[in-house]
Amino acid sequence: MHTTGPTSRHPRRRTLLKAAGAAALTVPALTKVASAAAQDDTGLWDVIVIGAGFAGITAARELRARGKRVLVLEARDRIGGRTWTDTYGGHLIERGGTWVEPTQPHVGAELTRYSLALEEDEPISTTWLPTPSGPREFTPEDGFGRIGLIFDRMFEGSRTYFEKPFQPLYRADLLRSLDKLSLRDRLTQLSLTPEEELLVNGQTAVYAGGSSATGAFTMFAHWWALAGHTNQGWNDTMRWRIAGGTKALLQAMINEAKPTIKLSSPVSAVYDTGSVVYVTTTSGVRYSALAVVVAMPVNALSTVKFTPSLPPALTTATSQGLAVPNAVKLWIHARKGAGRVYGQGAEGGSPIPMLLPFKETTDGMLYVAFSTDPRFNPTDVAQVQQAVRQLGVNLDVIGVKVHDWGRDPYARGGWTFRKPGQLTTLYPDVTFTSGRLSFASGDIANGWSGYIDGAIESGLRAARQAAGEE
Repeated sequence: MHTTGPTSRHPRRRTLLKAAGAAALTVPALTKVASAAAQDDTGLWDVIVIGAGFAGITAARELRARGKRVLVLEARDRIGGRTWTDTYGGHLIERGGTWVEPTQPHVGAELTRYSLALEEDEPISTTWLPTPSGPREFTPEDGFGRIGLIFDRMFEGSRTYFEKPFQPLYRADLLRSLDKLSLRDRLTQLSLTPEEELLVNGQTAVYAGGSSATGAFTMFAHWWALAGHTNQGWNDTMRWRIAGGTKALLQAMINEAKPTIKLSSPVSAVYDTGSVVYVTTTSGVRYSALAVVVAMPVNALSTVKFTPSLPPALTTATSQGLAVPNAVKLWIHARKGAGRVYGQGAEGGSPIPMLLPFKETTDGMLYVAFSTDPRFNPTDVAQVQQAVRQLGVNLDVIGVKVHDWGRDPYARGGWTFRKPGQLTTLYPDVTFTSGRLSFASGDIANGWSGYIDGAIESGLRAARQAAGEE
């Protein structure tokens, strides 16, 4: 999630390419797809994929295209991982990853491949931003324009130190010192006025997981570089949604590949003998394969016993965490009145530092919001209403639908945001194979970490590795 910069239409954080006129793909039920691939579960598989999010399903499809027998084990009772298409207020919503950007190369290619229609977010009409005297109403052009000017200063030089954004360590000589900086360090370097500081520190804090001091400056700068080193490019990453939801793309991949998928099958142990890999679920069922793709969130790798142990880089990554540990996403249903209003708080202010409008319902309006405050109870309507009012936005809240990704046992965190030093000390080792294991996750993409594009990128790489191609 993110929102910045000026736009003639509206601010966004993540986006997708517009496929004008394309029809949304109709997909059959997952159970039909899984049963269509008749396999002997007790036999030796070519590859077992652990996880049915975008990284895992991408890897499974690519391996099936290479003629491999593939079994996907998913801990949850649904596909999607940290994406999750649901319904609320009469609309499809995303309880996890939401926006796609067709200029992002991997997700853009998938949208074209399956001719999936996109839906553009409607314009924001009013923007509330923090100032030294309290929340103040801005026009979107003025408010986000001011934020964009600060980010232009913040990321000055990114064309040099992230010269090739999909090769993040291409200028490692320049990044070693920069990677030590937190977002707080970089904001301090800019010597911002109190007004300027308040306009951006709420965003830098929520990206980093609640405090600008815990997130790496290079993480945000990397996103900025991937978006073309411009505020407009960054702004356009939260503009488009898949018309049928993120599940439509996942289901299209499954329909093409027809791997065998077993839901409600959390993995407890992975044992690589050197010739065969044994994968055991928490219910005690053991499967075997010649290779395994571990497509789990990095924060959750510690829940599985690996023999031999994970390589040092991944051991460090799962211990330190790569995804924001207290990430909560809220869908707020409010009565009519406030309209398409955006609200943003200051660091340390409202437990909901960011609120965006979504769609009208028959009796009101849906808004999407984020929180990283562990003291906040997002299921308490009164607390939610008070938190939103702290942004300057007056909503009459009817109800809330929430998912706490930090407390989700199969995620243990939400969006990816590296800590200072992690880029230059963990990469590229976190992307390497270990024996007969390959690793896939949007957490460890070379490009758009934390985005669907990054998950697809890592799935493509892991499939090549599992097939012995690199």
